[in-house]
Amino acid sequence: MDYIEYKITLAPQSSEADRDITIAELGEIGFESFDDNDKALLCYINTGELSKFNAAVGKYVAALADKGATVEVKEIETVNWNEEWESNFDPIYVGDICCIRAPFHEPSSCKHDIVIMPKMSFGTGHHATTHLMTRTIFSQKLQGEKGLDMGSGTGILAIAALINGAAHVDCIDVDEWAYENCIENCESNGFADKATVMLGDASLLKENQYDFILANINRNILIRDMPIYYKALNGGGSIQFSGFLEIDIDDIKRCAEGLQLTHISTEVKDGWVVMIFNK
Repeated sequence: MDYIEYKITLAPQSSEADRDITIAELGEIGFESFDDNDKALLCYINTGELSKFNAAVGKYVAALADKGATVEVKEIETVNWNEEWESNFDPIYVGDICCIRAPFHEPSSCKHDIVIMPKMSFGTGHHATTHLMTRTIFSQKLQGEKGLDMGSGTGILAIAALINGAAHVDCIDVDEWAYENCIENCESNGFADKATVMLGDASLLKENQYDFILANINRNILIRDMPIYYKALNGGGSIQFSGFLEIDIDDIKRCAEGLQLTHISTEVKDGWVVMIFNK
C-alpha cells in the first residue's frame, strides 16, 4: 500500500494546541499516521483513502494555507521504507524492562528485547502511543490469557503481551505490508505458534472472544468499532485504547462508558494518550 505524505509547517505564531488540533482534524478526514517534530508535521494517508476524501483534504489544506501554513505533498512508496528505516532507526527503551531494536543492533541490557524489522514506516515503536502501550502491557498480569492486537502493525504490542505471559494473541491489520511483516516479526521473536495474524478489520471479529484487547489505531476507528470490541471482550477483561490525542479523551471515555466499560486509568505522553477500561 502506497502513502501520500503531507509535510505541514504551521505559521510561526502557532501554538502546541494548534498542532494537536491539526492532527486531530486530519485524523477525522482519514489520515492514518503522524510524525510531529520540531520543524513540521508529517501526515500520512494511503492513496486509496485520499481518492475518497480528496475534496475534504484539499479544502482543509487550503484553509491551512490561508492561516499562513506551508504544505508540501509527495508520494511515498512502501517498498522504500526499509532503507529509510535502517538509516534512521535507533533502539527504543521502555524503562529497563524492554528494548525495541533492529536485528542489526547489539542486544540490550534490558530484561527483554523485541526485535523488529518493519517493511513500513509506521509501528517501529518510536511513536509515543507505542511506547505508552508497551509500558502498560508490561504492568499488567496477562499470564495464560488470550488477547487481540487490533491494528497490529509490526506486531510490537502482541509480542510484548506474549513475552509478558499471554497464551495467545490474534493480530489484525488492514495493511498487507503490516500483515506480512507482523508474521515475520512474531516468528523471529519465537512466537509463531502463539500468534494468529489476519489481514482485515473489525469485521473479522465474529465469534472471537478475548481476555484483553489492545487497540492502537485512531480516534474515529476506535469510536466506530468500539461496540464490536466490547462484544468480543470477555466479562472481567480489559481493553487498552491508544492512537488518539489528549483532546479526544472525553469522546473516547463517553463512548466506552456508554457501552458500560469501566474507566481504570489514563496516561499521557507528548500529547498522546493510553486509556484502560474493564468490562
